[in-house]
Amino acid sequence: VPLNRRGGARVKSDVVGPICESGDYFCQDRPLPKVREGDYLALLSAGAYGAVMGSNYNTRGLAPEILVQGKRAAVVRERQAIQDIFAQEKIADWLR
Repeated sequence: VPLNRRGGARVKSDVVGPICESGDYFCQDRPLPKVREGDYLALLSAGAYGAVMGSNYNTRGLAPEILVQGKRAAVVRERQAIQDIFAQEKIADWLR
């Protein structure tokens, strides 16, 4: 769902995730208003990007989590920084 509603014709669209995998679709062939780079979309049910199914696959940081109740919203978990991912990596002694 586009956060900024625009009038005009709808365009058959695919909305995909950030990991460049063939199955990383949020929707396919969905009629949506034209969106531009930088526009925001609300994904109303995308649990695979929440903590339960989160991973660092393809060195992707864990997504932030936002708790929404009515008109209130709060960040309940910050976005994971790339430095935090690499901080867990170790080089074997014999490779030094």
